[in-house]
Amino acid sequence: MSSSREVMLGRIRASLAGGQVSGEIPRAYRRTGELERPALVERLCERISDYRAEVSRVATAELPQAIAKAFESRGAVRIGIPAGLPAAWRPDGLELVDAQGLSPAELDLLDGVLTGCTVAIAETGTIVLTAGPAEGARALSLVPDLHVCVVDEAQVVELVPEAMTALAELVQRERRPITFVSGPSATSDIELNRVEGVHGPRTLVVLVTRQGPS
Repeated sequence: MSSSREVMLGRIRASLAGGQVSGEIPRAYRRTGELERPALVERLCERISDYRAEVSRVATAELPQAIAKAFESRGAVRIGIPAGLPAAWRPDGLELVDAQGLSPAELDLLDGVLTGCTVAIAETGTIVLTAGPAEGARALSLVPDLHVCVVDEAQVVELVPEAMTALAELVQRERRPITFVSGPSATSDIELNRVEGVHGPRTLVVLVTRQGPS
């Protein structure tokens, strides 16, 4: 054990002494997707459903009604929103609460939260939040028990490396935190009994917007 440790540390020291990691990092994995836009969005929806989240395709003009239905069908009325949520998304009939500056205890009193996203990954069914104007602070999407997230078709990429490329400059320039969401929060105990809502929302609803009829 001691010998292996010394070998490992020796390699690290040698790399640091040269100012860079020696050798090229192999990147044989796919870095560019091949799916056309319709198939790309369809795969995202399939993968989101696989995670036991609810996903719907919605015409942009019908988005406020779809948002209202997603909350009202679950008895949610008092909804937290980020400060930069687009005005066109705001439905009637709900109490929209500006969540900026709310404490975790105050966020926990909300019936749900409405946000956008920065990018969505079709291959893994993942939505990515970066605390942007339409997303709010990380706690906003983690504390309330119901999260409704709007994804525009144009935000969908096929592969994780494509998402990393899209996020790289944003993170480097603005130092934003990144939250990857693949379905509702879920974990399992030692007997593999699934429990949802431990580390985040128990229910995730994703509305994928498109131009024209839904």
